[in-house]
Amino acid sequence: MLEKIKELDINLLVYLNSLGSEKFDGFWLIITNQLYWTPFFLFLFFLIYKKIGVKQTLYILLFIAVLIAFTDQATNLFKHTFARLRPCNNPDLKGVIRAVQIRNSYSFFSGHAANTMAVATFLFWILKRHFKYFGLLFLWPLIFAYSRIYLGLHYPGDILTGYFFGAVFGSLLYLVYRKLKPQYFPG
Repeated sequence: MLEKIKELDINLLVYLNSLGSEKFDGFWLIITNQLYWTPFFLFLFFLIYKKIGVKQTLYILLFIAVLIAFTDQATNLFKHTFARLRPCNNPDLKGVIRAVQIRNSYSFFSGHAANTMAVATFLFWILKRHFKYFGLLFLWPLIFAYSRIYLGLHYPGDILTGYFFGAVFGSLLYLVYRKLKPQYFPG
């Protein structure tokens, strides 16, 4: 069963990765770099600030910092436990996939997918009542994580597992936030 899942994961990677072309490599290298998302983050937090004020926005930022630290550490624990080679380093995939970027760390599971999904989930639970189309925020982790497949850095299973863990961590931290908010973070 596990071998069948791995085979499906590799086949899906090969298919999705093969959709790329050199013409778009620069675009996806920009997408995968967190620094280039800074204007999006600033705009997002500006909207949040306008809707709920500076104090609540700062509390949310504090919770997001904790969330990212926790998710990052959990991701690293899994990566070092499973020690799965990234597709770009897998000798069986050499010449089969387009390895646009090379990283020497492990692949399972994607920290990019986990972190972005955790933050998106956390923010969604808090702010969905304030913004009509706030669910569109989930396009961010989708696009960001696809860049990792495009570049040959992650298998689709790494991304899906990262999404799962991110959604769980984001939801759990939202429950903590909701429990503490009336007592420690009054509106």
